[in-house]
Amino acid sequence: MLIADIHHVSLNVSDVERALTFYQDVLGMEPLQRPNFPFGGAWLDAGNGRQVHLIEAKVPTDLGQHMAFLVADLDAAIEQLRAAGVDTPDATPVGATGIRQTFVADPDGNRIEFTQPA
Repeated sequence: MLIADIHHVSLNVSDVERALTFYQDVLGMEPLQRPNFPFGGAWLDAGNGRQVHLIEAKVPTDLGQHMAFLVADLDAAIEQLRAAGVDTPDATPVGATGIRQTFVADPDGNRIEFTQPA
């Protein structure tokens, strides 16, 4: 099997409208058309053909699972997140790779990494 790319990531959220406020207003994602599934949720455009699918369901325990978004300027992203009221730690290096990252949590505690390449 040859994987060409990542298409989407699905996240469980307890309140779709609250999650949409975060993903749209804070992260700037745009809504996408979603099929009429028998459960609540939303689809969002994460850029470059990638999507985030929100599923209204029980949120799993945090065991380190997360999704990561690539950003061109991590310091600017941190400033923007903090200006939106998101608790955001300072950037940290990833070993000696030259990569820098920070992690935040969405309103349900789903972990999101923002990473800047070397």
